[in-house]
Order: sequence, then structure tokens, then C-alpha cells
Amino acid sequence: MAASPAFLVLAVLLCAAAAVARAADDGAAGMTKFKVYFHDVVGGTKPTAIRVAQAASTNGSSTFFGAVFAIDDPLTTDAASSSSEVGRAQGSYTFADQKTFGLLMNMNFVFTAGDHKGSTLAIVGRNEVLSAVREMSIVGGSGKFRMARGYVEARTVDSGANSGETIVEYTVFVKAA
Repeated sequence: MAASPAFLVLAVLLCAAAAVARAADDGAAGMTKFKVYFHDVVGGTKPTAIRVAQAASTNGSSTFFGAVFAIDDPLTTDAASSSSEVGRAQGSYTFADQKTFGLLMNMNFVFTAGDHKGSTLAIVGRNEVLSAVREMSIVGGSGKFRMARGYVEARTVDSGANSGETIVEYTVFVKAA
């Protein structure tokens, strides 16, 4: 007895749905989630971010378009500057948008203490700093995070307007190979 065309279509759809559900489960399995706080200081006697390049027109730009900063920012367990340091955010950010404060972030989270000591995460992406939540990609890592993939969510805790220290909460969602 031959199967009806409707039965074959239904069987194919059920197999496809099962494959999609299995892929979704695989994406969540092994995912690690944690938070760190990024402390960026651009002035004073001990800056952690220094302007290393700019375009001739950068000073006339309302968004600092063309400015490039090298960073070596502390990563801590809490928003307070005095909280335990677990690593450093090292790399650069570039003011890459002419209309708003949009940064191109290119940095490594280098873990020097805590559960992830000796490991790194490579993070790249757009950071539109005036948005409440920004998402950037994890494109790799080392140590515990070898061949990592995932993303981070950034939320500004303190803009630094009064203190000179910008504090950003990073929620990390990462899966290593």
C-alpha cells in the first residue's frame, strides 16, 4: 500500500521540526553565563583608556567619529571600583558612527583570577553606547574558552559624566567547543 502525498508531507514536516528542536537544545547545552563589570577611565593620573589615533575632523565631530582608544580596563565582580578584579578588558574601541555614539569594540577579556583564571574571550561588535542594552559577539577564546562562541550583553551602570569612570555591566553567554 502506497503512502498518500499528505502523509509524506506530514512526515517530512515532523522530521524537520524535530531537527530544529534538537538544534535549539544543542545551542543551550553547555552554555555558561556570568557577569563582569568593565571600568573605563579616560582621564586623570591613571587612565585605563588612551586615545591613540584620530582623524583630522574628529575634534569637529559631535560623535568623536574617527577616534581610536587603546584599553586595558579592569574587570571586576561588582560595579564598585573596589570590588575584586577578575581580569582585564584589553584591546581597542573606535568611534565608528557619524550620527550617534556607535563604537566598534575589539577586545579580549583576559581572566587573571576566579573561576576563569588563565582563559580569554575575544569580543567584537558594535556598541551603541546610548542604547540600554548592546549585544556583541564572542568570536573565540583560549583556555577554558578554547574555540568559544556566544555573545555579551552590555548595560551602562555609570556613564562617568560625574566620576570620570564609565562602568559597564557585561553579561557573558558563552559556549566552548
